[in-house]
Amino acid sequence: MKFSDVIGNDEVKDRLRALIDNDRMPHATLLYGPPGTCKLKIALAAAQYIHCQNRVNGEPCGVCRSCLQHQSFNHPDTIFSYPVVKRKKSTKAASETISADYCDEWKHFIATNDTENYEAWQSEIKSDNSQLQMYVSESDAIIHTLNLSTYSSNYKVLIMWLPEKMGEECANKLLKIIEEPFSDTIFLLVSDNPKEILPTIFSRTQRIEVKRLSTADIAGYLVAKYNVDNDNALALAAYADGNLISAVEALSLDSESKDFFMRFVTLMRMAFQRDIVGLKRWSEEVADYKREKEKRFMQYCVRLLRENFIFNLGNPTLNYMTNEERNFSVKFAPFINERNVEQMVAEFNIAETDIQGNCNAKIVLFDLALKITKLIRK
Repeated sequence: MKFSDVIGNDEVKDRLRALIDNDRMPHATLLYGPPGTCKLKIALAAAQYIHCQNRVNGEPCGVCRSCLQHQSFNHPDTIFSYPVVKRKKSTKAASETISADYCDEWKHFIATNDTENYEAWQSEIKSDNSQLQMYVSESDAIIHTLNLSTYSSNYKVLIMWLPEKMGEECANKLLKIIEEPFSDTIFLLVSDNPKEILPTIFSRTQRIEVKRLSTADIAGYLVAKYNVDNDNALALAAYADGNLISAVEALSLDSESKDFFMRFVTLMRMAFQRDIVGLKRWSEEVADYKREKEKRFMQYCVRLLRENFIFNLGNPTLNYMTNEERNFSVKFAPFINERNVEQMVAEFNIAETDIQGNCNAKIVLFDLALKITKLIRK
């Protein structure tokens, strides 16, 4: 993994390059930021850069023995730690399960999953949505490995993905070695939720924030990786709000997006016509979605309302909509104005919160639809 293979956050990559080039890399670095910001890939690139035998212009050379080992995720001085779940039918107790038990799945995951999606990792190891964690045995395995001499490099690099998933006993056992590591050891911790990391671990790291990706960066990635046309790529990227996971999921759920679009159009047309019977039917149909899908639909509606409000400004560069959405907005946008847009958005947000709280979806959605009938004519 080269730094140039990772989209966005050039300042973070430049900072890591400088630290490594000057042999000033902290013994424990925490890369933290929202999901979908390619933090793990940055850590992988940094580890390869540390081990590369012939760095070229701020990048690993890609051809030395160390780089080739990194590219197959087999470098002997790179250690991975990540949350897991007890294997089914395993004779081990849950507390004895360690990352290495899922070594093959991990290599496949980081080789094929560009978005570093926690849910995708759950699926990879067939956890049945169980909460993953690092058990106390993980700390024992890490300490044992770090006690060994380096194999072919000056440094051992431990990449720990999602340290917030460490159990308290596991974290406490690692405190001393993180605070006073061996001179040949570098910790790279990669976190989606740093507030959930045990404070004593958090305080012993040097923190580097990895920020949300820009719309342009995500759109460029979608065009290059998935051959999406530029307009649709920009629309998906804007909807993702800096989260590559959301952008790729939206792309893979294209049929869902089209369904959401048609539901939105139906709601607005029936609301304008004050078709109460139709709105009742609409609310029952949308209520058949599962809760998470209902929440995604609310978020989609909020985005489309905002895009239509901006559409009225007459500046196409400010809009991020698919061609189908844009064609609808030509006639619909005038109905979304300064008199109703804030309240409409608020009603969808309230509905999402109620759905999250397990309120009756049919009642919530029908109530929302009735409110829209009043607001759309303002």
